[in-house]
Amino acid sequence: MDQPSRIDLLELDIDLRLTELWREAAASAFMRAAYGKGYCDALTEDAPGSLCLEHGYDVPRRRERDAARG
Repeated sequence: MDQPSRIDLLELDIDLRLTELWREAAASAFMRAAYGKGYCDALTEDAPGSLCLEHGYDVPRRRERDAARG
């Protein structure tokens, strides 16, 4: 059997997060919860950008305007 691709592993990771959201969110609130969950996950990563790195993707750079504020 072939090894799963990077995209397969990323899809699995996302599916696991979505499963958690389905348990926590009602139908109409799901999109708001998913949007908020993405921000919370990004802000609370032990190592910022680790999800991207774990799946072999580049960590997006902050825009100069945003970097000057932070």
